[in-house]
Amino acid sequence: MTNILKISEAASLALHTVVILAANPEKLLLTKELASTLRASEAHLSKVLQRLEKARIVKSTRGPKGGFKLERPGDEITLLEVYEAIDGKLSSSNCLLNECICNGDCIMGKLLGELNNQVRNYLVKTKLSTLTSVYRR
Repeated sequence: MTNILKISEAASLALHTVVILAANPEKLLLTKELASTLRASEAHLSKVLQRLEKARIVKSTRGPKGGFKLERPGDEITLLEVYEAIDGKLSSSNCLLNECICNGDCIMGKLLGELNNQVRNYLVKTKLSTLTSVYRR
């Protein structure tokens, strides 16, 4: 069964990774550890972490005692910020087609607009710190 909400694998990895980091603020976590927890490709996660670092959401420390941690506290980072660091600006559409052809009356009614607003509001309002119990070790 497919999901109605489509989020890229990279964005999904980013969202889960930063929550894990928020749940472990005192630790530097290795890409290998994170990939194992997420059951993800270490190479793919490494690329995601590079993008998060470029967006100043995470920071890395190199060396034998290195790893990744959040750049800022989890209560200062929203899910929307993380999502947009990976997939770009969240855009919304009120139509299932690339170009609306329904003469103003969509077959989905107002559902798509309402769902888009609900998702955006959740991502904007949800801070990483409110989700840490999911991954607290």
